[in-house]
Amino acid sequence: MFKYFPTNYPWNLSVMLSIEMGARMGEIAEMCGPLIAASQAPDAEGTAAFRTTWADMADRLCALADEDRAAGRAISAGDKYLRAANYLLTAERLQPHGAPGRVALYERFLDTFALGLDLTHAAVERVRIPYGDSFLSALFVPARGVTGPQPVLVQVNGLDSTKEMKYFVGLPKWLAERGVASLIVDQPGTGDALRLRGLTARFDSEHWASRIVDWLETRADIDPARIGMEGVSLGGYYCPRAVAFEPRFAMGVVWGANHDWRDVQKRRLEKEGNFPVPHYWAHVCWVWGARDTEDFMRIAEDVHLDGILDRIRVPFLVTHGKHDSQIPLKWAEKTYAELVNSPRRELKIFDERTGGVQHSSFDNSANAGAYIADWVAEVLGGRTA
Repeated sequence: MFKYFPTNYPWNLSVMLSIEMGARMGEIAEMCGPLIAASQAPDAEGTAAFRTTWADMADRLCALADEDRAAGRAISAGDKYLRAANYLLTAERLQPHGAPGRVALYERFLDTFALGLDLTHAAVERVRIPYGDSFLSALFVPARGVTGPQPVLVQVNGLDSTKEMKYFVGLPKWLAERGVASLIVDQPGTGDALRLRGLTARFDSEHWASRIVDWLETRADIDPARIGMEGVSLGGYYCPRAVAFEPRFAMGVVWGANHDWRDVQKRRLEKEGNFPVPHYWAHVCWVWGARDTEDFMRIAEDVHLDGILDRIRVPFLVTHGKHDSQIPLKWAEKTYAELVNSPRRELKIFDERTGGVQHSSFDNSANAGAYIADWVAEVLGGRTA
């Protein structure tokens, strides 16, 4: 794992994620170099400094992109806007809930990301999925070289990721090359569902997952018999739960298992394991709509997969990093062991040889992502060559 900051795991995680999303190392060094001292400061002071430095780099890239556009160089401009969006999202993700200007920073990120997609002619459709009185926003990436209805993999976030992060990391691209479409969703508790519409997380993930399948079934370009689901990090809980209770999913895969998140929270109260973001307890209360930590711990009692996985009767892939410092490997082994009725179950541990040994392979997503993409293509009728 690349550790720019000797003592700050959440910041190192954020930097690694930014690199996996396409950051340039020269820009990473320029942004992180002045932040060594700030990385050892209290969360509020440190994250404010992080935001300033990373947003400044985004400002510079946007100014350069504006010059490219004025010169008629739209593709170059789009590349810079996308990289600026990466840095804006990375800065926003570390801020505490309610921090002044956080929502504006997030909205600027969304605008910059959308502009980058448009100028680079990316094969991405921004869509809205009806959800009660509101909607879930998503990115649809079509399969390449497929005639007729396509197989699709629904991809959902963890505790603190967003659909754009998952797009940037690359699984939708790798799937498209293999003849599988992607629908990357900001489900309740994540992305703009949480930030802009106040849709908080819920343990019964099938509630929103079924609405996603309903919507996909209205599209003539999707094969309703070949809809799969993938979840990353806390999505390693959401995905198995949804596949267990929504029989229209044809397969499932978790990129980082999360069998018993209630136990993880109890260990974190005892200072065991790494936190993914600063201001952790305030963050989880925001995500789950809890009044305080005590209320959150009550909610977390339902966030586990015990007694559920025997309902899954479709192929299922469980992946985990060998040295995951957030979620112990034992929870991947337990998820796999309880998939007793899956006709094709597999446990894949990413180790030193394969790379991707850390949480959800954030230290090296390419090999892990390719393995997942190949497995999904094999199951959903895509291609691997």
